[in-house]
Amino acid sequence: MRIFTDLDEVGSIRNPVVTTGSFDGVHIGHKTIINRINNLAKRIDGESVLITFHPHPRKVLYPETAGKDLRLIATQREKIQLLEKTGLDNLIIIKFTKEFAQISSIDFIRNILVGKLHAKKVVIGFNHHFGHNREGNFEYLYELGKYYNFEVEEIPEQDIHNESVSSTKIRKALKEGKIQRANAYLDHHYIMKGRLCRGAEMCRNLNFPTYRLPVEEDVKLVPPDGVYAVSVKFNAETFKAMLNIKHAEGESRESADDIWIELYVLAMDGDLNGRDCTVYFQKRIRNEKEFTDLKALQKQLLNDREAIDELIY
Repeated sequence: MRIFTDLDEVGSIRNPVVTTGSFDGVHIGHKTIINRINNLAKRIDGESVLITFHPHPRKVLYPETAGKDLRLIATQREKIQLLEKTGLDNLIIIKFTKEFAQISSIDFIRNILVGKLHAKKVVIGFNHHFGHNREGNFEYLYELGKYYNFEVEEIPEQDIHNESVSSTKIRKALKEGKIQRANAYLDHHYIMKGRLCRGAEMCRNLNFPTYRLPVEEDVKLVPPDGVYAVSVKFNAETFKAMLNIKHAEGESRESADDIWIELYVLAMDGDLNGRDCTVYFQKRIRNEKEFTDLKALQKQLLNDREAIDELIY
């Protein structure tokens, strides 16, 4: 997958089949769209293209209202990793600014889709809008497609477990600690990427060497306090692990530094300090508990480790 962070960097793309959107979480609905543009591109000896935006438009347009408390399922680095697995040919990341938001839908089509990319086909999701004040939609694209000689296709709303899939519903499931439901909507495990650093000395003294997993971006959605069964991947190796999440002030936070996440890796020796990893969430095991007695804490850690070790994943 080729990645471009500037439209001026984009060179020639063969018979582009294009889609656009935030694609937060790269969930099952997003994958349906990407699979479609990949298949259409193959039919016309072309390349698939996703145009996405960073930061999230709501964070820029409504910083004190709709965007203020918006948490994203995936950081920029996580989204790129998830998109790389879809077979997408080209990813264009446009820096979203208030100035860019002023671009009308016709200018977006004329200057970017046609003028820059020379799109052959454009595919959008159900009820997708674009351009200044979200004035562009499927019908608008379809009419301009006839004028500019590109085809337009709309993907119908995707359902799973009789509920429509959306990033909003996935965020809700994650905020409630319903990891397995979120994973079903996503069609993959909810992930967190980061570089480990040393965890609490107290746990290390109890023969549970833990490592802190810093949250990479303030906008990253982190599930509620508690203990989770996870798997952790270092390069090509994957291990079972247990992970504890503790928000400094309940579920609210000003920045990523207000969250303490500690990881204990089962059946792995060696120093993990400074190692880059990807954590895959499997299941929430229990709520967060406070311990003043070290023996009680050690007993709980042993019980958690046993419970996670017995899970099949």
